[in-house]
Amino acid sequence: MKKFALALALAAVGTPFAHAETATYAIDPMHTFASFEQLHFGTSTVRGRFDKKSGTVQLDKAAKTGKVEITFDLNGVNTGVEPFNTHLKSGDFFDVANYPTATFVGDKFVFNGNQVAEVAGRLTMRGKTHPVTLKAVRFNCYDNPMLKREVCGGDFETTIKRSLWGVNFGLDMGIADDTRLTLQVEAVRQ
Repeated sequence: MKKFALALALAAVGTPFAHAETATYAIDPMHTFASFEQLHFGTSTVRGRFDKKSGTVQLDKAAKTGKVEITFDLNGVNTGVEPFNTHLKSGDFFDVANYPTATFVGDKFVFNGNQVAEVAGRLTMRGKTHPVTLKAVRFNCYDNPMLKREVCGGDFETTIKRSLWGVNFGLDMGIADDTRLTLQVEAVRQ
């Protein structure tokens, strides 16, 4: 009977876990950058970015859970060299005529204390989906003085094998399969 009374008292007062709250954040496109790096014939590093992206983050800091969904418009690939952009949009690489977007959905957040340490999920590109884990280089939440709202974000990175998504151009010529992806993201609480 005493255990029941104690349980009832805790339920009435509440427990620390009862107040967990999932907040929704919208990706801030002005402060979110997605880029890739590719070793080119073992000589130099080719870099590009995706200028058009959108998405949301759901984060429950108390429960240490979350979900992120970011979509990249592959028509917005930008290397700074227009003929190269056109080649990347072709069937040799992203095949934007058939697959205009790539999407990362992460639903497993790993925390180190109060900081997000990594986000595991799935990357869908060219009609194929494979697991990807983004490692956090840094993560922080702050009260934005201009927006008067909380902003959370950080720098994340991973290396993928592009051939898993059918991006095979140049593999037989010596262009590396490993592609480094970096994502600097800030998201505004809604």
